[in-house]
Amino acid sequence: MADIIVPELAESITEGTIAQWLKQPGDTVEKGEFIVELETDKVNVEVISEEAGVVSELLAAEGDTVQVGQVIAVVGAGSGSTASAPAAQSEAKEEVKAPEAPKAAPVAEETGAEQDRTIASPAARKLAREKGINLSEISPVDPMGRVRVQDVSAHGSAKAPAKAASAPAASAPKEDDGRTTREKMSRRRQTIATRLLEVRQSTAMLTTFNEIDMTNVMALRSRKKDQFFDQNDVRLGFMSFFTKAVVAALKKYPYVNSQIDGTDIVKNNFYDIGIAVSTEGGLVVPIVRDADRKNFAEIEGNIGELAKKARDNKLALSDMSGGSFTITNGGVFGSLLSTPILNGTQVGILGMHTIQKRPIAVGNEIEIRPMMYVALSYDHRVIDGKDSVGFLKTVKELLENPEDLLLNS
Repeated sequence: MADIIVPELAESITEGTIAQWLKQPGDTVEKGEFIVELETDKVNVEVISEEAGVVSELLAAEGDTVQVGQVIAVVGAGSGSTASAPAAQSEAKEEVKAPEAPKAAPVAEETGAEQDRTIASPAARKLAREKGINLSEISPVDPMGRVRVQDVSAHGSAKAPAKAASAPAASAPKEDDGRTTREKMSRRRQTIATRLLEVRQSTAMLTTFNEIDMTNVMALRSRKKDQFFDQNDVRLGFMSFFTKAVVAALKKYPYVNSQIDGTDIVKNNFYDIGIAVSTEGGLVVPIVRDADRKNFAEIEGNIGELAKKARDNKLALSDMSGGSFTITNGGVFGSLLSTPILNGTQVGILGMHTIQKRPIAVGNEIEIRPMMYVALSYDHRVIDGKDSVGFLKTVKELLENPEDLLLNS
């Protein structure tokens, strides 16, 4: 018999959420086979079984928060079914737990077959037994019909006379009347919300803006994109230009590439640039390592690989830790202007926006040019206005004269 334990995830991560059980009680599991998927603050992690055998017990339900080191399942000796039909799962669960199960109320005993046919999480089934509730009488919220702990608790509360009597006649709007829909925030979304709020509360964040004439970058890209693709098998985008410009500006203004540690300012002598990527689960920021040492093709290749891993939910913790500065591009969604929020302990983040043709004074003439607003949010505790404005002005000048950018890289 072997315990399935929540493994060490990362130095800063102490807990996770059961996202999905890949095996159910009664299922056979091989040594090294995935048994559960955990959702953490940053990535999803699949946990393997260290022993071969049969899953005899699940000690946490999908959606439960679990701690590093916590036992969440038990694998016993023997062989079982590799099928995962709900009825088979329920029967295996009941057989294993039968010696310990308290006597159920008569209604549960009389309808045991119905209970076995009901799809329910292990925790919900256990709670129903303890309360003497027939699972087949519960109306689950889950559209797939799976009964969870909260469904059992709600059913029990509804049957309690005292609680029912004290409920006001006109309470909160019912969700099933179509006026509202309640959705539990994912663990990642909760973490994003908490950390963004912490940044706003713990930093002296300000934002400075500028605009970039994208004419020359767009012309250079148009001339070279086919040759670039033929030589490197990767497309030439705008992000590599911005990454190179940011690195050059960070070298000129090193405090923008730093962080606060207590009463110390730690200036980073490396250039690991975070590239914000939007996924269904929320925003993630994988890192392009040593961007100062990479050419345009290497940067574009890294960004493409990391973005695909992010969308496929395959990012590792190592892909997102240790960045020194972040670039986020709201322009892909059509944003014209925004104020990006600092990422973690970093003191600077560059916001790109959509390219829009606008009338611009060029000498004594008015011309229509493709313009982009850019924003630098920074921690004023470390960076003064002079450095923030100078940093953004450097990025602007390099992008408006991309030949200089190529020479500097």
